[in-house]
Amino acid sequence: MDRVKYSLVIPIYNEEETLAELHKQISELINQLDGNTEVILVDDGSRDHSYPMMLDIHQQDPRFKIVHLARNFGHQIAISAGMDLASGQAVIIMDADLQDPPGVVLDLIAKWKEGYEIVYGVRESRQGETYFKKATASLFYRLLRRLTDVDIPVDVGDFRLVDRKALDAFKALREHNRYVRGMFSWIGFKQTGVRYVRSERFAGQTKYPLRKMLKFAIDGIVSFSNAPLRLALNLGFLFSGLSILVGIVSVFLKIFGVNLIPGWTSLIVGISFLGGIQLIVMGMLGEYIGRIYEEVKDRPLYVIRNVHGFAEFASTAAWHKQDMSITPGPKVKDSNQTNLPVG
Repeated sequence: MDRVKYSLVIPIYNEEETLAELHKQISELINQLDGNTEVILVDDGSRDHSYPMMLDIHQQDPRFKIVHLARNFGHQIAISAGMDLASGQAVIIMDADLQDPPGVVLDLIAKWKEGYEIVYGVRESRQGETYFKKATASLFYRLLRRLTDVDIPVDVGDFRLVDRKALDAFKALREHNRYVRGMFSWIGFKQTGVRYVRSERFAGQTKYPLRKMLKFAIDGIVSFSNAPLRLALNLGFLFSGLSILVGIVSVFLKIFGVNLIPGWTSLIVGISFLGGIQLIVMGMLGEYIGRIYEEVKDRPLYVIRNVHGFAEFASTAAWHKQDMSITPGPKVKDSNQTNLPVG
């Protein structure tokens, strides 16, 4: 079999409404490419009919390979799982909702052939998204860039092409709370952007509601910035200074015989305010300590239930590679899959 030149990694979570169109558009794309191509669909614990549909796609077209995770590990982990198994010299990451037009991949490849090792898509505009989402996303990207020492491009998502050399460096980063686009900025290499118009979602609902967006934003800030800790320290100094100032003023008022009207309202307000500040500071510290706890447990990033189309993993021994973060278990065999350990 010819060596794989391009690998497309596409995480899937409850995308039964888009899979048929995704298959069509990706098939049209890879027929235009100048080398052997594999498409890795990573099922991130879908609860609809996405996985059976993916099996049908694989049976129709073996170029489409399937990684079936044991549960929902999250978008960033699913991306990492696909990249761990990708064998191409250039690996393209894109979402299944078709908001990142497959045709732009040709522009990414053109830049790669010019010598760039990471080529990311820059969102020139975002169709079909609410004003609130556009405004908060723009604010977050610019805030993150100011808070971190890493040069993370603004208006850039996970849609990108990564050269094999850069991918091997990325795979050495095994942190659990992953902000993939920031991690690619951290490793360096020769990078550039390609501007494009982000399309409206083809079908279905967004998999990033407000709650997940907030968690994603926290992951990005905490993973690449100590600014919250510095803020906590500065608040401590500020309110300590204010307390000393209030104490000095009280002493002078007492010396000069100024009668202060006793009252409990101001006292309660002051205590409540300072207590709130203390809880905020403790929460910031707890966020960092919790992440340290997650890392020292040294659990694998993900567990794979089974894969389809990866002949190189016919033996259980291949699943013991540490950089793949897979927990081996008893082997299972059916007509559609290789002998695989169940996570």
